[in-house]
Amino acid sequence: MSERDLYGPPPEELDPPAARPAPPAPVPPAAPPPEPVPDWPHDGGWAAGPPTWDVDHRDGEPVWQPYAEAPPEHHSRNPVDRLTRRLPHRLRIFADWVVTIAGAVAIVLLVKAYVVNPYRIPSSSMEPTLHCAVPGSQCEARFSDRVLANRFVYHLRNPRRGEIIVFETPKVAEQRCGAGGTFVKRLVGLPGEKLEVRLIRGDGYVFINGRRLKEPYVRADRRQVASSYGPVTVPANHYFMLGDNRESSCDSREWGSVPRDNLIGKVFATYWPPNRLNLH
Repeated sequence: MSERDLYGPPPEELDPPAARPAPPAPVPPAAPPPEPVPDWPHDGGWAAGPPTWDVDHRDGEPVWQPYAEAPPEHHSRNPVDRLTRRLPHRLRIFADWVVTIAGAVAIVLLVKAYVVNPYRIPSSSMEPTLHCAVPGSQCEARFSDRVLANRFVYHLRNPRRGEIIVFETPKVAEQRCGAGGTFVKRLVGLPGEKLEVRLIRGDGYVFINGRRLKEPYVRADRRQVASSYGPVTVPANHYFMLGDNRESSCDSREWGSVPRDNLIGKVFATYWPPNRLNLH
């Protein structure tokens, strides 16, 4: 008896390979679920765009690109930004410009009131040191000089002889000179000094405590005066003012000395016209 008779046909004959079912194909891994969308502020945006599927160039499989982190929220220390952060963008820009312009105007006003202020020379009383414009009487320039006065210097120290000073005139100046208000003159006499103007060959010379004062700023053809003056003693906390153009200056010879409280500031520069730019 053969093995076929004893054990039967071999398995290959009973179940040939062609009749066997093919093994199942491998299933690719499922894509990860999308991450939840954070509730970022609407004005922030995504730092690197919205999340997307991308292809891994190594094996061609899709790769999930997560959401980019939102930029950290900026907290401004500017009070204007804090007050206007809920306003529309255009209104915020407008408010910023308004605050900037208002601040600049306030700074200019404060500087003019307490630091430096400009003045125009209207008359020939300080010729030739400071010019006025023709056709004014005895004026030498085409344009009036414009000067800057230091308004805080006399809060730090006392006025000094020879300085050009801006001041408010005493009330009597309006009666004697026909004008009052703000004048620009040179300080000649200090408190407590004995001052006089002596007439020598038609020219006026200032004497302080009996000694002649050197005045290089007075030109020879501007010394003519009609008469002598004094002697007078300058009161305490007062200053005696004269113009450099002695024959055409209405000054302390007409309306007396000036109280210190009336002093506005020291002229330290001529800034206009450009060809007259200089320091005093």
